[in-house]
Amino acid sequence: MAAKKAEQALVDQWRDLLALHARTQCELDRALHRHGLCASDFEVLDVLADGSARSGSALRVQEISERVHLSQSALSRLIARLEKDGLVERCMCPQDRRGVVVALTPRGRALHGEVLPMQRAVLTRMLTN
Repeated sequence: MAAKKAEQALVDQWRDLLALHARTQCELDRALHRHGLCASDFEVLDVLADGSARSGSALRVQEISERVHLSQSALSRLIARLEKDGLVERCMCPQDRRGVVVALTPRGRALHGEVLPMQRAVLTRMLTN
């Protein structure tokens, strides 16, 4: 009986976590929509901003995929859309010509800076009790 209760508590905790994620994702999408972004778009811009601040350069697509929770094909489509919108640029990796690196454009950096406080406010509101 105790094992069954513990199992149910674990399942309930998992479902609560999924519900919190879904609610937070919806709030982020709603807040970012007026800037033409969704939460996944912002996540990629944020990873690029953080990565370029640390290394001073662009990130390989593989490095981005390790930090965002998207399939490789979904990430490739998202990067292509951000590139079309003038927010990022892709080029060949200077160290390995088979690889591709992605960097924020000045427009992408400016938009990231503009929406960053809004995204952080949504996270604060949704994730702190």
